[in-house]
Amino acid sequence: MTYTTNEMMTVAAARRLKNGSVCFVGIGLPSKAANLARLTSSPDVVLIYESGPIGAKPSVLPLSIGDGELAETADTVVPTGEIFRYWLQGGRIDVGFLGAAQVDRFGNINTTVVGDYFSPKVRLPGAGGAPEIAGSAKSVLIILKQSARSFVDKLDFITSVGHGEGGDSRKRLGLPGAGPVGIITDLCIMEPEEGTHEFVVTALHPGVTREQVVAATGWAVRFADNVETTAEPTDVELTALRDLEARTAAAHGQAPGEA
Repeated sequence: MTYTTNEMMTVAAARRLKNGSVCFVGIGLPSKAANLARLTSSPDVVLIYESGPIGAKPSVLPLSIGDGELAETADTVVPTGEIFRYWLQGGRIDVGFLGAAQVDRFGNINTTVVGDYFSPKVRLPGAGGAPEIAGSAKSVLIILKQSARSFVDKLDFITSVGHGEGGDSRKRLGLPGAGPVGIITDLCIMEPEEGTHEFVVTALHPGVTREQVVAATGWAVRFADNVETTAEPTDVELTALRDLEARTAAAHGQAPGEA
């Protein structure tokens, strides 16, 4: 089966979610990847959303954290305060799955503004629970499409801290957990370099060149000594993903590509 770069990104991200792990899921691309993982490689993953559902198993992708199907399909629903205080701050979240508008070389995220804070070019949706997830989850995965506008040398605003200024910055800030352990894009996979915690390219998706990645990155991106090639999506993965998108489009009155 042929596939798109967006499908490759979603499949690659889904594969990073280990079976049986407890995952705090963001809306949008993180939710799509996490639910694909649940439908394929990680059937026992526990998906938690900010609004309180634990063990959500939606048949379609939620429009927001308040989507009723999250609660209807969950193992249980608890108050939002309990999600953050008991589950997240209590160290019970294995993976935080986040999106971003901008990300830098140390995995810090901006979802607040593009441009000057007081007179921005674009005002973004804001923080939500992302800063707490980035700060307290045992590990964090980030998924977004790659371009020089989104992969920037300096963030316009730091909404959620990844590895701060690099090195032991996160430890000095007193943040628990490993921080971001992977950035998955439509071109490649990046992982933090040991010691510096700067994100370097560790895998290229099939057909993608180093030159494409360099052109789509706003800093002088580096490559690992041994760069792998991401395994192509299987027919099972693509079928599950496309069925999920088709169900979502039908449920929300969208064209299939909008799901």
